Amino acid sequence: QVQLVESGGGLVQPGGSLRLSCAASTTISTFAAMGWFRQAPGKQREIVAVVTRGGYSSYVDVVKGRFTISRDTSKNTVDLQMDNLQPEDTAIYYCNYRLVADWSDSWGQGTQVTVSP
Repeated sequence: QVQLVESGGGLVQPGGSLRLSCAASTTISTFAAMGWFRQAPGKQREIVAVVTRGGYSSYVDVVKGRFTISRDTSKNTVDLQMDNLQPEDTAIYYCNYRLVADWSDSWGQGTQVTVSP
């Protein structure tokens, strides 16, 4: 089973930046896509950003222009650069992968992002 380990979270003031990283235990070039998700307290997990095998990236509207997803197939990592963070971005952030159509049901521990003055 593929292991995913997220890192890079922390406490940041509004307007600040963080870079999250997700390390996979296997070659990510075989995945159809990888994505970052987040779950805020009392809310359902939501998808934030996706990058496909072909390098195409997409974002949920509320993070467009502020977040950038990227992947490094040589390191088997996928990163999420988050700029101009806002309190509503506070959540636990998770990465996941898709072999074909469905996201894996195996989740890592996630990394906490807290945006507060």
